[in-house]
Amino acid sequence: MITAEMRERVTGWFAGRLPADWQPADVTIDREEITVVLTIDDVALESPSETALAEARAGRASAFREDTRERRMEIAREAQHRFERTVSWGLAVGDHRELWTHVAAPVMTRLRQPQRLVLETLVDAGVARSRADALAWCVRLVAQHEDDWLTELRDAMTAVADVRAKGPAA
Repeated sequence: MITAEMRERVTGWFAGRLPADWQPADVTIDREEITVVLTIDDVALESPSETALAEARAGRASAFREDTRERRMEIAREAQHRFERTVSWGLAVGDHRELWTHVAAPVMTRLRQPQRLVLETLVDAGVARSRADALAWCVRLVAQHEDDWLTELRDAMTAVADVRAKGPAA
């Protein structure tokens, strides 16, 4: 469980450690990884088509990634040592958002036949290449359609973790 204090420590550290022109940063934390998505200025093109704008944003993201690689690696090493989690990076340029080298952590689960049949249907229909891909697809779909509910649930869990942390030591 990631507590509010842990979130504050991590986001505060990155706010102080990142260069001013890399702000604001969206920092997401879980058990294995800290993902930092930086936001940079959008491209300015006169009367661009959607295709030209999308390519310009992708080009700006690619250039930023290459130009900042060493500095990001240095910051990531410090954060990984401090917080004992892998640091991954991403970038937002306008409505273009991309993640670079981020963790794909294996998760084991036990499913009964009705749940396995759902995964098999997705594989057989070509929606997913494997059961693992099908399960990831299902998780993405739930996250997409139930974002408000999941946010409320995470906030409630954080509040519980904060109350537990203030309680008596075991």
